[in-house]
Amino acid sequence: MPENTDPHKLAELEALLFIHGEPLPLAKAGRMLGVPEEELAALASELAGNLESADRGLALLRDSEKLQLVTKPAFHKLLESFVRGELSEDLTPASLETMSIIAYFGPISRSRIEYQRGVNSSFILRNLILRGLVERFQDPESAHSFLYRPTFDFWKHLGVSRPGDLPEFEKFKGLLLQFESADSNP
Repeated sequence: MPENTDPHKLAELEALLFIHGEPLPLAKAGRMLGVPEEELAALASELAGNLESADRGLALLRDSEKLQLVTKPAFHKLLESFVRGELSEDLTPASLETMSIIAYFGPISRSRIEYQRGVNSSFILRNLILRGLVERFQDPESAHSFLYRPTFDFWKHLGVSRPGDLPEFEKFKGLLLQFESADSNP
């Protein structure tokens, strides 16, 4: 490891890219880590080098403006088989939980979903999108983030025409608002 590369910052970058799950703008990564552009470039190079090892399943995808952790192409067949199996099975409890959060509280950002669930939800959201139950769209208030909402097919499958028709909708909406206001005012 180069003398000027902080191993803790390197680990922070890896964790940040993992939890973000989508391409992360370099400027945002630098702000989050509290490092200048040159140090971020060194950290990204070091991480990419570490991931090149044959015993690693991830790679760092980089362009002039963004970074993203991705799976290595060598594992394409394994991952394709896994995803295909996931799509043919019933929804998991984690998928149902995520779908409920989106149905009751959407449109909602991935970060709010993950905050409510307490875990990374990237794969589950991708699975729900591929199944046609959730759609992702650009957040009108932030050009760098997305919101998730149920699709028309989801509502049709449930037999309801709007979120207000969900069981105890107002109760759960109120509970979320109480939870979020209590959390923001410790």
